[in-house]
Amino acid sequence: MNAPHFTSTPTAPGSLPLVGHAHHLARTPLPFIASLRERGSVVRIRIGTAPAYVVTDPALTRKVLVTDAADFTKGGKIIDALRVFFGDGLATVADGDTHLRNRRLMQPMFNKAHIATRGDAMIDQVQTMVAAWEDGEQRDVFADMNDLTLAAFLVALFGTDLPTHLQSEFTALMPAIMKGTIRQTLLPAWASRLPLPANRAHAARVARLRALIDQAIDHHAGPTTGPTTGPTTGPTTGPAPAQAPGCPHAARPAGLFETLLTAPEPLSRQQLQDEAITLLTGAIETTGTTLAWTLYEISQHAHIEQRLRAELASVCQGRRLRYDDVDRLDYARRVLQEAVRKYGPAWMVTRTATRDTDLGGHSIPAGADVVWSPYLHQHDPEVFPDPDRFDPDRWTAGAASATRGSFLAFGDGRRKCIGENFAWAELQIILATILQNCSHLELTSRPPRAQAVVTVKPDRLTLSYGRHTHAGHGPADGQSHRPPTTSQNAS
Repeated sequence: MNAPHFTSTPTAPGSLPLVGHAHHLARTPLPFIASLRERGSVVRIRIGTAPAYVVTDPALTRKVLVTDAADFTKGGKIIDALRVFFGDGLATVADGDTHLRNRRLMQPMFNKAHIATRGDAMIDQVQTMVAAWEDGEQRDVFADMNDLTLAAFLVALFGTDLPTHLQSEFTALMPAIMKGTIRQTLLPAWASRLPLPANRAHAARVARLRALIDQAIDHHAGPTTGPTTGPTTGPTTGPAPAQAPGCPHAARPAGLFETLLTAPEPLSRQQLQDEAITLLTGAIETTGTTLAWTLYEISQHAHIEQRLRAELASVCQGRRLRYDDVDRLDYARRVLQEAVRKYGPAWMVTRTATRDTDLGGHSIPAGADVVWSPYLHQHDPEVFPDPDRFDPDRWTAGAASATRGSFLAFGDGRRKCIGENFAWAELQIILATILQNCSHLELTSRPPRAQAVVTVKPDRLTLSYGRHTHAGHGPADGQSHRPPTTSQNAS
């Protein structure tokens, strides 16, 4: 049998001893990753001293994620670093029976019917927060969007009565944790284990986040039923079903997390923490980033803002947004999808080759990191002409079909993001609520620069928001603008 003929895999220029291309990934990550497209369909880089293979051809990325997924398991240096933070949550747990079981368990949490049960409670929460913004106040958009997305998701995840101190601590911890996590992905493994102040601070923040998750779980679950045995932590105290007879919390509206708390095979406390952290991180980092960039682009394109407001007025007819309006906001969905395309949100994702394999004629050795980049694919000028231009009409029904293989913001295959439906719903809710409450958006900082951390976020972005002051433009049926309580539509 003839040996396979392999194509010579080019190596990216600019590698330095010991650190490889890590200085490019740390200082100029987006230009660097985009430059690799011109060097071939697969390009070798070094992260520290270890080689990694960057896939620039979306057809080959599909092989990695879908058709040959068994040869490229979830892993690599980035995933290993994230696993320190996430544990074995759905996003980082290795392929196999545990991943399959947990994905099947959690899938019903994110179908459209289940999300709809939380939709109006989320709208109430967002409405309350946005209504508190002052007319003309300059606000940090990235911080605001993280606050809104986290608050809305906490309502969906745990119900409507989570103590406010937990929400505020979650919001304060997450940016520093994510910064520390990406730092560890770019350091050699030995350096991330040294007792350096930055490493100790990162470990302390992760431990605090887990303690907060425990408090949220305990608050949501109410009294416990006694010890259960978890596969990762040994004997633990397992939460009782939230509707157990006699439970003082029985009347409290349940959230999506109820699915995990009442699983037929109970998850250990460690597993509950891991899944909650995974879900919360996805809710904050990617959704908040997308909304921040969306508001920036709207502030720069008056015709887009006008179309959004016209659609919202047509759908809502002067009343406040309801959840069943969301699917009718077609143009808003296109605006959001264009923000997701232009800004990532993820820019570098890794897999690990499980065996020596052939990827498009390139020899990939067993154990090697294989890198793919949604940002790179979504800026391919052959698929998205003038990729730096913000154009929601790329996503009209006819035009969008030609881009399907290159829009990979949510991944693909068996590890595709389980929360995609929820993400679109949350994005729509927050964008529509802001537009209903605010008459105009004005950029008050310099134009933001894209900063690649875990997501591609704006380095600095402030807006001022004009407020509606008369009937017919406000959030509540042309009547009072007083925010509703968060329990109005919670059941």
